[in-house]
Amino acid sequence: MANRLKASAIRIKTPVEIERMRKVCRLAAETLRRAGEMVRPGVTLLEIDKFVHDFTFDNGAYPAPLNYEGFPKSVCLSVNEVVTHGIPDGYELKEGDIVNIDVTSRLDGYHGDCSAMFRAGAVSPEAERLCKAAREAMMRGIGAVRPGAFFADVGEAIEDYCDELGYSVVRDYCGHGIGRGFHEEPLVLHYRNSQRIRMAAGMIFTVEPMVNAGGWQVRTLQDGWTTVTADGSLSAQEEHTILVTRDGYEILTVE
Repeated sequence: MANRLKASAIRIKTPVEIERMRKVCRLAAETLRRAGEMVRPGVTLLEIDKFVHDFTFDNGAYPAPLNYEGFPKSVCLSVNEVVTHGIPDGYELKEGDIVNIDVTSRLDGYHGDCSAMFRAGAVSPEAERLCKAAREAMMRGIGAVRPGAFFADVGEAIEDYCDELGYSVVRDYCGHGIGRGFHEEPLVLHYRNSQRIRMAAGMIFTVEPMVNAGGWQVRTLQDGWTTVTADGSLSAQEEHTILVTRDGYEILTVE
């Protein structure tokens, strides 16, 4: 499907829409930062979810994951070998845990989406290296964004970098267009692919590679959401919402 999609199917945002996206993305970024400051041993995932829920509503927005296709909480929290879509529960963070916090806010009809890795106390050198690699992989992908570039350039930059470190890139999930819709066209693949669709100024999408210390294969648990590495290895992810500008890109999910 991704290879058959034409650039004309991707919505180009108007100046008014871009300003609304900037506003909601700033809120998402602030929510993520504040939630990340809570991460420490002894804190439960439910406490973080409650903060995201309350802070989002207090700012006149809605936590987009809540009730999205049946997801029961306001934020995705993915710990250690959990790749994505972890459902917050009573789990108490332990020293050495790594956790991805994935925030999506909806404000005035528009969505802002971002995630980052946080450490509960001191983590192992392996976990620290993986977390830093996930962030750099995202930035390598973002660095490929500019008018006229192919979306495939993003995946190539990410996978080339991860290959150098001996890590793998998850193939079952990808970045996506975003705006009025939580998920819009196009799909943004994070591994080498033949997606010959060119970027154009005004397109907005996420870059959000999931990087595994082991193989790229994943499996979904019985809750239908929580996805873990098939081999039990650690996983890390970072995400920003990106605007293609006339001469490059703008990261929208910054305060």
